[in-house]
Amino acid sequence: MGKFSGLLFYSDYDATLYNEHHMVSPESRDAIAYFVREGGKFSIATGRGYTAFTPQIEIERLTINAPVILANGASIYDYAAHRYLVSSTLHPDTKARMEALCRDIPELALEAYRGEEIYVHNPNIVTESHLSLVGSPHTLCAIPDMPLPWNKVLLEQDTPVLQRAQDYIQRNWNQDYEAIFSNPYLLEVTAKGCNKGSMAAWSAKYLGIQPGHLYCIGDNQNDIPMLALSAIPFAPPSCAPEVRQWGARILTSNDHCVAEAIQILDNLYP
Repeated sequence: MGKFSGLLFYSDYDATLYNEHHMVSPESRDAIAYFVREGGKFSIATGRGYTAFTPQIEIERLTINAPVILANGASIYDYAAHRYLVSSTLHPDTKARMEALCRDIPELALEAYRGEEIYVHNPNIVTESHLSLVGSPHTLCAIPDMPLPWNKVLLEQDTPVLQRAQDYIQRNWNQDYEAIFSNPYLLEVTAKGCNKGSMAAWSAKYLGIQPGHLYCIGDNQNDIPMLALSAIPFAPPSCAPEVRQWGARILTSNDHCVAEAIQILDNLYP
């Protein structure tokens, strides 16, 4: 037991806990360890898949004691039990639909996620930067040659092109997909109802966390669904304008915003 017993804290990873220097700050690492020692449940909600995120646990010496939300809500993985608790797949027609989308908007690059496999179509500078950051192996091939089922699709281009793609998906297949930005150059496509918010709610129920005892921090549009569930929706000062306008509580530090959020909770739960 401790002062944070019964609390669950989910943090976005890239550009939130994993800061602009591509590291988890010592301040945030120490604060997370303190939060857990005092009985809190801490975990990550990330757009990364299992293969891309798992090495970060050891590299950054992360203290995680709750299920991790992966692939922007496509799955939940329990590292303590070494198994998926939730794993969703996209509509069976997704391959044909993405082929049509990329034919009509040929500037798009696409990453299709099939379990731990990543298949890439029409890579661009965004694709190269993203794959370099996450360090995941991938296969370059035409969309019709990509094996099914897919868990997630990542579309990559400049914001105006991705907005066209988002409009296209929402206009034609809105009933089947979530299509939401994780940064200005990445549009995440998951199954309808599978986002960080729905998975944070699932995890809170799974862990027996009472309403009002979930706290979340994130920096971009794909974090808003979980911020909407947070008793205090935290965001770093570098967050996307949409997060700021939505009404998140903006912190003062980009480098160790998670530590700052935990300090606020430390004062809230004396």
